[in-house]
Parts: sequence; C-alpha cells; structure tokens
Amino acid sequence: MPSPYLYFAGGRLSQAELSAARLDGHVVELGEGYIPADAIETRGLRAASLSGLLGETLAATHLSAAWVHGALPEPPLRHTVQRAVERRLHHVLGRRFVYRDLQVDEDDLQRIGGVRVTSPERTLADLSRIPDDEYAAAARLMADLTPDLAFDAVAWLEGHGALPHKRSALAFLRGLAARNQDEVTRYTS
Repeated sequence: MPSPYLYFAGGRLSQAELSAARLDGHVVELGEGYIPADAIETRGLRAASLSGLLGETLAATHLSAAWVHGALPEPPLRHTVQRAVERRLHHVLGRRFVYRDLQVDEDDLQRIGGVRVTSPERTLADLSRIPDDEYAAAARLMADLTPDLAFDAVAWLEGHGALPHKRSALAFLRGLAARNQDEVTRYTS
C-alpha cells in the first residue's frame, strides 16, 4: 500500500501542482517524490520514494542504500540499482540510475517501504569495496550508525568468496571497527 505521505508526479498531483506546492512550502522533495513539509523523513519514506525506479525487480544498493538507511543526508545524483530477481532483465535504461546486472542474494536484501534495499552490512561491505573518496566517506557514516556494523560487514565479506577489492575493503572495515570499538570503550569508561 503506498504511503499517504508520499506524492509522485502524475499520481494524485501533476508535476505542475507539486512544483507549486513546493514553491509554497507545502511539500519538499524526497528522493524521486515529495512529502509534506512537516512530515518526518523516515527510512521507509526514503525507500518508498524509489518505488517507481525500482519496481519489483530491482534493489537499491551502494550509495542509494546508504541514503535509505539514513547514513547520507541527501540521495545520490544517480541511484545505484541491482537486479533482485533471478531472471535477466533486458533494456534497463535510465538517466537517474546506474544499473548492475549481477543478482543480489535474497538473504542480503530487506524490504523497506515496499522496495528492496541491501541490508546494512551488505551496503557497508559494498561501499568499502569501491576505491573512491565519496564511497569511503559514505562507508564511515554508515559504520557510525551502529557500533557493530563494521564487524558485521567484515563477517559478511569473510563469508563470501572472491570479490573485487576485498582485501583492501577488509583492512578498511577493520580500521572502522577498531575506531568504533575505541569510541564505545571511551564512552562506557
């Protein structure tokens, strides 16, 4: 059931009406949709705002999943999506997203706001495997969400076979886990 707090162009309101409501301060943009200006932004609403993009066959991954989970304050300019069904998808094109054809295991997905999103530990593992400063910053923010998340991401990577940039990702995640453990120890002492 769609959220009554989420509006998409062409749904209950046209793009012109939504733009006017935004200019009047009644709604604000959230991902691919709009929410009332006084609504509390939740991960369910962030995920549901991607429903038109993801449908039933795709999952939000990497920076998009980090945004849904609340690690990033703003959505990425182009969402990263990945196949969440067994059958190959053809003609998956869009300017608003980067498509990866490799299927995400069902065990690595959560259904949030009616769409599929990679789990926090899978998201952090994916972010840490991309050799890019933006992804590293997002991984740090993601690891700060939950004290043990970096440990969970290390366990996820260790439980999977050969993956690109796995060795450097494990070193990075172990550093994040140690940093988070030091902070927890400092606050509980």
